[in-house]
Amino acid sequence: MRTVFAWIGVLAAAIPVVQGQTPPSDISIEPVRTYSLLREDEDWSFLKNKSLRQDLWDPLKYIPLGPDGWFLTIGGEARDVLEQVGNDNWGRQPYINRFFLQRYMPHTDWHFGKHFRAFVQLKSGLESFRAGGPRPIDEKKLDFEAAFVEVGTGQGDHWITLQAGRQELNYGSGRLVSVREGPNVRQSFDGARLKSQVGAWRIDLWAVRPDLDRPGFFDNVPDHRTAFWGVYATRPWRRRVSFDSYYLGLDRKSYTYNRGTAQETRHNLGVRLWRSPATKEADWDFDYEATWQFGHFGSDGIRAWTVASDTGYTFSSVPMKPRISVKADISSGDDPRKGSLGTFSPFFPIGNYFGVLADTGAGPVNFIDVHPRLQTRLPKGVSISTDLVVQWRESLYDGVYAVPGFLLVPAGNSRARFVGYRPGIEARWQIDRHAWVQADYGVFFAGEFLKQASPGRNINYTEFWVGYKF
Repeated sequence: MRTVFAWIGVLAAAIPVVQGQTPPSDISIEPVRTYSLLREDEDWSFLKNKSLRQDLWDPLKYIPLGPDGWFLTIGGEARDVLEQVGNDNWGRQPYINRFFLQRYMPHTDWHFGKHFRAFVQLKSGLESFRAGGPRPIDEKKLDFEAAFVEVGTGQGDHWITLQAGRQELNYGSGRLVSVREGPNVRQSFDGARLKSQVGAWRIDLWAVRPDLDRPGFFDNVPDHRTAFWGVYATRPWRRRVSFDSYYLGLDRKSYTYNRGTAQETRHNLGVRLWRSPATKEADWDFDYEATWQFGHFGSDGIRAWTVASDTGYTFSSVPMKPRISVKADISSGDDPRKGSLGTFSPFFPIGNYFGVLADTGAGPVNFIDVHPRLQTRLPKGVSISTDLVVQWRESLYDGVYAVPGFLLVPAGNSRARFVGYRPGIEARWQIDRHAWVQADYGVFFAGEFLKQASPGRNINYTEFWVGYKF
């Protein structure tokens, strides 16, 4: 951690140098009017030109504060979810649990010239009617999701900015670092981050602690038992192909795997090669990622890994523009007969890792899966996605873990490999740029391992969503 903070100090000192190298840009760029997953990434400065204002909310997107380059952006989003889960945790909760989730996230983005900015985003996640009460991912009455200051510049091909405070992190496909969008309460972190552009490379470096979400009002605190740091670099290559490489470090004072509970320090080296789905003509797309993890768990070493793939083809000239894809993933599990811990850790993964089951079911730890999917687009902003996830254990001596990485079902004496399979369907209607509705349905059919090591009942999962952004 001392080394990471030293890097931050060196790079922060380089800000004036990089700013001096930034050439002025007078190239006209088409305004981007879409809403980002991380609202801090949006740039509404083009609305200084009042002739470009088209939307009801545009006057709130650029509020002049005096001097040129001083302005305020106001935005927000709301999401309501009616959720029903039957036989959660494969029957350890052997009943149908129906509950209602609400999320509200207003934000303000303050720009004080070209080199200073403050971003504040509130979050309120509310839960009603859930048997057993709210989980940590369900309820946070009111707190800051983000509250940081940023100094630097973000123009040209060479720039660097420093962010300090509470912020969101989301990188790559979200398999290891994400904002946890699926569940009701998103993940945030406290610390410092350097964001930079060096030619074609976009490079971020950070040292943070994850926030502990408590259910009350403004009572979140950093998790002082967990430290998280890393470097993530990405660049476009050619023919819509991009390349990512990264190092992640995680230190937890105590964590539990099938092997037991101990302190762990885990290092992660990864690479990713990806090509986004085609939009204008029929073409292939892919997302391939490989990660190696090492470190120590108590007195034992760590030797873990994962390889993930997603290969698809979009038929752009065919009605409904179908995209057919297949994911095939594997992540290592543990064998306690060996000296080193072999359980892969997903760190802070995306919430709906396996499609529609956003907050229940198995996660990407000690698993092998095959995941075919068909996505179609209908008129009037309607899309339908159907998929099937088939899952096995990679190690017969390790258990089944939840999406965040904690142990759900210990291995026990079972040596069955098959965990189960889940068909699912998702229908979404993007009414306009702001409003959307969605319905999800899935069933996790328990396989032989779950029938031997747990009650082994099938999980039924239904969700109805409605959302609005401005």
